[in-house]
Amino acid sequence: MNYENSSDYAVELDRQDSLKQFQDSFYFPHNAKNQKHIYLCGNSLGLQTKSTRKWVSEILDGWEFRAVKGHFTGPHPWLAFHELLTEKLASVVGAHSMEVVAMNSLTVNLHLMMVSFYRPTVERNKILIEAKAFSSDVYAVSSQIRFHGFEPETSLIVAYPRQGEINIRTEDLLALIESEGDTISLILFPGVQYFTGQAFDMAKITEAGHKKGCIVGFDLAHAAGNLLLKLHDWDVDFAVWCSYKYLNAGPGAVAACFVHERYSLQFDLPRFTGWWGHDKSSRFQMPDQFCVLPGAEGWQISNPPILSMAPLLASLEQFDKAGMPALRAKSEKLTAYLDFLLRQQCDDKITIITPATSDDRGAQLSLILAGEIQQWKKVHEKLTQAGVVCDWREPNVMRVAPVPLYNRFIEVFDFVKLLQSIL
Repeated sequence: MNYENSSDYAVELDRQDSLKQFQDSFYFPHNAKNQKHIYLCGNSLGLQTKSTRKWVSEILDGWEFRAVKGHFTGPHPWLAFHELLTEKLASVVGAHSMEVVAMNSLTVNLHLMMVSFYRPTVERNKILIEAKAFSSDVYAVSSQIRFHGFEPETSLIVAYPRQGEINIRTEDLLALIESEGDTISLILFPGVQYFTGQAFDMAKITEAGHKKGCIVGFDLAHAAGNLLLKLHDWDVDFAVWCSYKYLNAGPGAVAACFVHERYSLQFDLPRFTGWWGHDKSSRFQMPDQFCVLPGAEGWQISNPPILSMAPLLASLEQFDKAGMPALRAKSEKLTAYLDFLLRQQCDDKITIITPATSDDRGAQLSLILAGEIQQWKKVHEKLTQAGVVCDWREPNVMRVAPVPLYNRFIEVFDFVKLLQSIL
């Protein structure tokens, strides 16, 4: 698509946007003069949906007026509250309803998944991750390797980009799986790499891993609500994600996980258990013998945090109305417009390390400024002072993410114009 570098053109793109009404469903931060910030940080923390207060208030009212009876009475009894999220979550990640469940935090869910799906042997004990993986994932897989009596120095395989390159080529990753697959127990990759913004070909990774007998799981922290996912069709074994980034569920919100349907009745899989994963019909009879629920719900341990789930439900209502195909189509256009403006106006000052093709990225672009890191940090500080919200990742990257649910083309135009003036 041929873009134009003008505010009139950006305004016209907004006028044509079929999703423009969704911006009014979110609260934006403002400065002391009540001027709205340009918020391009949904990759780190999504904005609050305006209906969040209604859902949270309903729960607080139930607690106030019905107390313990709120578990069983009221408009949305708490006992089954997490089930309100299931179908909507499944739609966001391309899954069947029985394959997803909202619970815990991302890393807790990752550990629970590895209890079941990382079963190392002397011959096959390695875990494959990407270079510069998010630290929590590195800590989690390293601790699981040690827990099973192996050492990360020998059982952790890291996929690196080629020398002089930043992103990992798909063909190199598939070749690594082919060459090392007989020793790999688990492949754990992100849907979108948090630092570079690179989106990985999850379908090809899963197919290659399965051909070598590997379990394949994904951390979708930066992919859920961002990419068009088809976890069931891709035959992914498991996936985990948080919900406070693109899913707008608030700081520290409840996370979720996916377990493929083929495992739904494999009740003999090793797992850590708790009463909420027990069969619902006899759960409150408190039997000593654990009877696992079919599907992803069988990995639940504790009763769900209702107050944490309410904002996620409010946001998922917006996703349900918009639909992931439409959101992804707008996102590709919005991010491409940002890419176009940056290359046209700031190309001599910055490097975009995120892949240039839409298939290989989500909403996020990661930028590096030519020159010293301290100069780059000062640019970020000046942007912040001017009312732009984006984030900094050590040692030298500024991440910018226009989110299709609530960002506009004119905001992208104004951001680049401001960045150019600062540079």
